[in-house]
Amino acid sequence: MASRTWLTEPDEYECKLSLETQRIAKEELREDKATRDQALQQMRDWVKTNPRIVNCRLDSNFLLRFLRTKKFSCPLAQEALERYLLLRKTYGIAFQNFDITLPAMDYLLNAGYMFATPERDSHGRRVLIARPGQFDPYKFTNADMCRIHGITYETLMEDEENQVRGFMHIGDGQGVGFHYLTLFTPKEAVRIVKNGERTLPMRHKEVHGFNVHPSLKFALDFGMSLISDKIKKRVKVHTSLETVLECLGDDRKVLPKEYGGVMPMAEMIDLWKKEVLAHRDLLLSHDKMNVREDMFSEQAKAGAVSALRQGNSCGMGSDILGISGSFRKLEVD
Repeated sequence: MASRTWLTEPDEYECKLSLETQRIAKEELREDKATRDQALQQMRDWVKTNPRIVNCRLDSNFLLRFLRTKKFSCPLAQEALERYLLLRKTYGIAFQNFDITLPAMDYLLNAGYMFATPERDSHGRRVLIARPGQFDPYKFTNADMCRIHGITYETLMEDEENQVRGFMHIGDGQGVGFHYLTLFTPKEAVRIVKNGERTLPMRHKEVHGFNVHPSLKFALDFGMSLISDKIKKRVKVHTSLETVLECLGDDRKVLPKEYGGVMPMAEMIDLWKKEVLAHRDLLLSHDKMNVREDMFSEQAKAGAVSALRQGNSCGMGSDILGISGSFRKLEVD
């Protein structure tokens, strides 16, 4: 294949993880220097020889997020990367133009719809606060919702500590009513949940929700039915904020002051805004990544929902080009 120019070129990886994080990476992800070097080279060779990938980042930080979530199984990481690129291309209205300065994005950020706390919990994880009640479904679209989530997740995934240690999620359902269910069709909801778990390279380690309105219990049950048993075990729906705080123990201090922590929410949001703005140009550059849609099946472009079943690989099966070798049976975080 002719030489191409990539969004980012291969680099010489320099491990900047703390010693404790390196230990976690070894124990939980099977990561060491030899494994990492070999896997990075294999990923780059695969991308360069894959005619369906037009442009992609080849730097270590980007490729490692896929390798780490798949515990350095290259076939699974390759499949996840190709699905990720296809998702960005197919649903560009929601997964491109990650510009936090857009009026809708700026409003949602300032309102505290979703932000990461500046301090990490006792496990070294960033804590994501989600307040969906701040989202007005009559004012904003489902594409706006996808985009603010994408901006948040992409910003956090640039940090290698986050790639290894994962995240804690805190969701406050205050103000969320039945009308929120009109944002997505059931089919769209299935695709979002499945892609969220299987395609986005994030380690979701702990999820706490509270203030869930009784009228939405059926929707919550539907959503829970779509996720893997592994993630289900990490989700706790609480009757009140007090029970969340009891569960968190000393980690409550990393929450906003309004939720029993120390720092006021407004200060956290200001700090988070600076962090997101610092990544704005990088996130916008991702729109240059591209795949050839005509080389994918219609099922793959539609989200391959039927193929995303418990125990299967990441969804496109034999439709993935250039993946050789058998899939190892492993629990992917």
